[in-house]
Amino acid sequence: MPGPVGFDFVVRGEQVVITHHGRTASTLRGRRAQEFLEDVESHDPQELMARLTGNYRRGNERISRLHPRNRQR
Repeated sequence: MPGPVGFDFVVRGEQVVITHHGRTASTLRGRRAQEFLEDVESHDPQELMARLTGNYRRGNERISRLHPRNRQR
């Protein structure tokens, strides 16, 4: 399964604004913004932004749809 794509971030003063496909997804301030800027250097930025915004798939949505108990829905 491919990883998350379409995320970007902009540093505005002491804030970090995270966007997804051009729309604001989250704004980080203070210590959380600093931690993000430190983590983005050593981790996959797309994955990190997806986790922070809550916009990521867990990988089981497609599989659970095919389960016999969910086929009638």
